[in-house]
Amino acid sequence: MTRKGLDDIAAAIKQAETGNRGEIAVAIEPALGVLSLLKNQTARDRALEVFSLKRLWDTQENNGVLIYVLLADRAVEIVADRGFSNCVSQEWFQNVTSEMEASFANRDYHGGVIRGVRHLGQILTQQFPGEDLHGDELPNEPFVL
Repeated sequence: MTRKGLDDIAAAIKQAETGNRGEIAVAIEPALGVLSLLKNQTARDRALEVFSLKRLWDTQENNGVLIYVLLADRAVEIVADRGFSNCVSQEWFQNVTSEMEASFANRDYHGGVIRGVRHLGQILTQQFPGEDLHGDELPNEPFVL
């Protein structure tokens, strides 16, 4: 992912968080490390680990959400804190990840991530409308692992 691509994702996150109280983070990992592979860690396991390690659950309204991208596998996982995950069906999450993975299959990583962020912004605006009184609690800049 280029510097411009990362900046575009950060801008999309900022835009998606406008008009709602939600918090979005993106983590991009080229491939799982040796220790992860030895532990038979899946993309989902790693996404949960990153969610915890980056303390993305530490938001005022428990409405942080992570888009985790594992480039080597063209895999996407969405992990949402309890304040958000109860508002959206597993089917909705699966539809978003499937759309992103379809973009990745066409080598459109940049567009796939941007579309995923926009989908999250739309549902956050529905579920957590209004001014964010707590400020930007999670960084908009993607984590490159």
